Amino acid sequence: MTAWEQWIGRRIEQQDRLTPAALARFRATIDSDAAGDIAAQAIHWCLCLPDAPTAALGPDGHPLRQDDPGSFMPPIPLPRRMWAASDVRFLAPIAAGAVIARTSTIAAIKEKTGGTGRLVFVEVEHETRADDVVTVQERQTIVFRAPAPAALPPPAPAPTGEPDLSGWSWRRDVVPGEAMLFRYSALTFNSHRIHYDLPYARDEEGYRGLVVHGPLTATLLLDLAQRELGANALVGFTMRAQAPAFVGETIHLVGRPAKDGWEMAAIGPDGRTIMAAEAQMEEGT
Repeated sequence: MTAWEQWIGRRIEQQDRLTPAALARFRATIDSDAAGDIAAQAIHWCLCLPDAPTAALGPDGHPLRQDDPGSFMPPIPLPRRMWAASDVRFLAPIAAGAVIARTSTIAAIKEKTGGTGRLVFVEVEHETRADDVVTVQERQTIVFRAPAPAALPPPAPAPTGEPDLSGWSWRRDVVPGEAMLFRYSALTFNSHRIHYDLPYARDEEGYRGLVVHGPLTATLLLDLAQRELGANALVGFTMRAQAPAFVGETIHLVGRPAKDGWEMAAIGPDGRTIMAAEAQMEEGT
């Protein structure tokens, strides 16, 4: 039993609206070729956003976690936070103009010890409704980690070369730049400093560059699926973050048929898997 089990079952509800302008900015951020009033299957990550006051942010730009009845996240004393995995079910499309409501519930809290030290995993269940219709259900895993070592090794140099991607059926290459990260941070009201503050990302967290948002990488994979299969074609999408992606470095977005749908991945220029994913379509399609 962990010290935070009293947080299991804690719930918050948020309201939003998908305006046509917000949908247009989402498409512009990822250079989407979609059109019309129906949003792509990643728009939910840009809705019902955190709204902590700036004065309530911690040193990393995330909202402070406090032990009080009004807090949603438990006060885990590990400062480094990462979106580790998600299992998403798509039940209905979301149209521009829809009134959005999201219920988020803490489903589980698990503590482990890994190669980098103590880890705490928080699993959150989200249900998103548009005009009172359930559109997206997601179980999201967030991992909290210990601080980076005081004496950080020099960041690794940027990789060179071209991985062998001949075994993949789909491929799209994207080189995320500072402007794309800035826009996605603005779309999602994400003020984590690893995405825009290079000295912080390098000197405090030990990264060699600005880090691409995990949800942005997942969004680019979903955009690839839409380009190949058509709009809102998926009923499920699971992903697991495995390594960071960095500004200025190519992300190879790839996919191929699998037993129950499509295997997908975001692969770095050195061949490492940044994100592994599986996509499912409705049976018979």
